Amino acid sequence: MIPKVFREVIDLGDGREISIETGKLAKQAHGSVVVQSGKCMLLCTVVSNYKQSDVDFLPLTVDYREKFAAAGRYPGGFFKREARPSDGEVLTMRLVDRVLRPLFPKDYHSETQVMIQLMSHDEDVMPDAMAGLAASAAIQLSDFPFECPISEVRVARVNGEFVINPSFAQLKESDIDMVIGASEDSVMMVEGEMDEISEEEMTEAIKFAHEAIKVQCAAQVRLAEAFGKKEVREYEPEREDEDLAKKVHALTYDKVYEIAKAGSAKHERSAAFDAIKEEVIASFSEEEQEEYGGLISKYFYKAEKNAVRDLTLNEGLRLDGRKTTDIRPIWCEVDYLPSTHGSAIFTRGETQALATVTLGTSRDANQIDMPSQEGEERFYLHYNFPPFSTGEARPIRGTSRREVGHGNLAQRALKGMVPEDCPYTVRVVSEVLESNGSSSMATVCSGTMALMDAGVQLKKPVSGIAMGLITDTESGKYAVLSDILGDEDHLGDMDFKVTGTADGITACQMDIKVKGLSYEILVKALKQARDGRLHILEKLVETIEAPRADVKPHAPKMVTRIIPNEFIGALIGPGGKVIQELQKETKTTIVINEDPVTEEGIVEILGTDQAGIDAVLAKIDSLMFKPEVGSVYEVKVIKMLDFGAVVEYMDAPGNEVLLHVSELAWERTENVSDVVNMGDVFDVKYFGLDPRTKKDKVSRKALLPKPEGYKERPPRENNDNRRRDDRRGNDRNRDRDRKPRRD
Repeated sequence: MIPKVFREVIDLGDGREISIETGKLAKQAHGSVVVQSGKCMLLCTVVSNYKQSDVDFLPLTVDYREKFAAAGRYPGGFFKREARPSDGEVLTMRLVDRVLRPLFPKDYHSETQVMIQLMSHDEDVMPDAMAGLAASAAIQLSDFPFECPISEVRVARVNGEFVINPSFAQLKESDIDMVIGASEDSVMMVEGEMDEISEEEMTEAIKFAHEAIKVQCAAQVRLAEAFGKKEVREYEPEREDEDLAKKVHALTYDKVYEIAKAGSAKHERSAAFDAIKEEVIASFSEEEQEEYGGLISKYFYKAEKNAVRDLTLNEGLRLDGRKTTDIRPIWCEVDYLPSTHGSAIFTRGETQALATVTLGTSRDANQIDMPSQEGEERFYLHYNFPPFSTGEARPIRGTSRREVGHGNLAQRALKGMVPEDCPYTVRVVSEVLESNGSSSMATVCSGTMALMDAGVQLKKPVSGIAMGLITDTESGKYAVLSDILGDEDHLGDMDFKVTGTADGITACQMDIKVKGLSYEILVKALKQARDGRLHILEKLVETIEAPRADVKPHAPKMVTRIIPNEFIGALIGPGGKVIQELQKETKTTIVINEDPVTEEGIVEILGTDQAGIDAVLAKIDSLMFKPEVGSVYEVKVIKMLDFGAVVEYMDAPGNEVLLHVSELAWERTENVSDVVNMGDVFDVKYFGLDPRTKKDKVSRKALLPKPEGYKERPPRENNDNRRRDDRRGNDRNRDRDRKPRRD
């Protein structure tokens, strides 16, 4: 018997609906839901151990996977089984994690797992937009200590109108693609890309999304009440000692405040803070240290955080001595690496990124193979964050989720500025060499300069900046910080990164940690970010004012040629022989694609030597050469025959035609060699197909003056008719001579 199912429906307002149901699947999980829109179905399960882990953080794992069966497809590759998550899946995991994590109690340390799976796919529904809703709804049905329901939606703007959770087709027509995560009363996360929009337009999109999220949060509450809201589990909270906290604060606060006010460098400041911590710990007896060791460290960091925040709010000063709007010193350099196709260094304070650009053909495009999305990227960016960039030594275990996320943000910031007619596949790689505050924004800046250095004709240069916010709800004070340090990222109430051109925003990423942030403060922060972006943009343009007119001498040149479908086979040759030999002879790379609409051949020719590229183009022209009736062409004799000479068109090597002996000269020609010889070059006139031989006819004599007294030969008798008459006569004679048949 099918168990009772509890269901709630959310109306998206345009005929589409999202349903949330529970009670049928995965009942041994602590909470499970199926979220459906159209044919798209997500199954989300949540489980959290009842025993606290021996760590000082929340060991939360958010896992999002798309099953290929959901789209009726097989996994690609040799092993027909889903393996490591794709970048797209990792990005969805990060979107959900960033909203859920702050809503668990700070002293809740039980290992918690949120698993979201795409079980059925609909081409008109983007599943990642519903992952946050599914995760929160499942948690609402559990007994986890969780502050309040949240949800996430994607907002787009199509033809000037905002749309919630657009389809893939709508998104292609949109100038905004943002995912917003929020509770009923607070926006908590924003991430997306835009087509140079203003700060006010971005704020309006966030407001529109928040209204839709409020409806989805209310639906979760109704579902939990209908299902039967569980009592929140009891767990062992962290140990607290108010007297100890006051003592550590008294020993720490003033000393930290003075060091923070001194405006020292990162390592010097860290060493000074460590020395204060050692002093504080040493002020306790060995017995007290053994009993309160963990609490002493905890209260020290709390006092340190309060001191640094108060310094900024009270005096407008920051850890490195800057004021709230100051940008750290910047220096840049392009063309640093001699053998890359493009390179640039961007250094801002203690953050440094070295970007490289590689140019290739469509064969080098990044293939996207997900159940919910297939295609390729002709522009993509990879971000590497080695441990030495922060002065650490730690194991390297593949690409981290953070590296995927930061690289994606920088890619979205830049890709809209790469022209649509760029013939190359473009790969940017950012190597972070130093990090103390927003290496992703340094990647955007170094990436911009490297692209311009490589000769990619960017529409406009792009810069990026990381901003912070410190607020005091009691006093109402707040400070917006431009170009934040790594320490300011941890102690602030908002971390947001904004990229854009001089004309508008191209990408953003925000994590808001304070409840009820007003839109007034948000707009002020965005406008302050704009001032910082423009300042940084000036530094980039001072280093390289515009994209180089051409690629570097050692970089490949790309030429694209369109050819009719009928010539593709001739260019490839039997078994690829023609194209392979051509690539070898010209030292080029030739890629042939077929236009899906016109079915024409798109030929990409990539090579460092212009002569090689020209040779390929000449070969293509030769293959497509069609002489016009009545036109004159220069030819060369390449073969001598008894009945004429084989000549090759000089403008189309490889295209041959027979010049018959009768078309060599007006006079009767006994021997071909009396008129022309091997290697001779002369003009001929093209007459089209000879109606008698059905072959191309060219003439040399047609371009020569007729000799004096020349008489046209009388037309020959039609031998074919005479032969037929002879045959008929012979047949009649045979009939006459035939003897009667004997019965």
